[in-house]
Amino acid sequence: MNGTRAHVFVSGKVQGVWYRDSTRDAARKRGVGGWVRNLDDGRVEAVFEGREDAVESMVEWCHTGSDLARVESVDVEYEQPRGVEGFEVRR
Repeated sequence: MNGTRAHVFVSGKVQGVWYRDSTRDAARKRGVGGWVRNLDDGRVEAVFEGREDAVESMVEWCHTGSDLARVESVDVEYEQPRGVEGFEVRR
């Protein structure tokens, strides 16, 4: 399978600021598969899978995020793609 997979953890003011929905919209616009969810510790976790340039674009997007977010850090782990299609917000 071509492409890449990025597992991302975003810290800062990223919950309650439309970060997940904005992430979904940005990923769908780029044709990236995966998911995004809030974590109990206040971070947001996301997986992006697809073409390398599109996934890298999403990783870069995470450093800013939604208009109301204040991102402090973005940690990324690269993994083998698993064939994820579509992008969803996990509750």
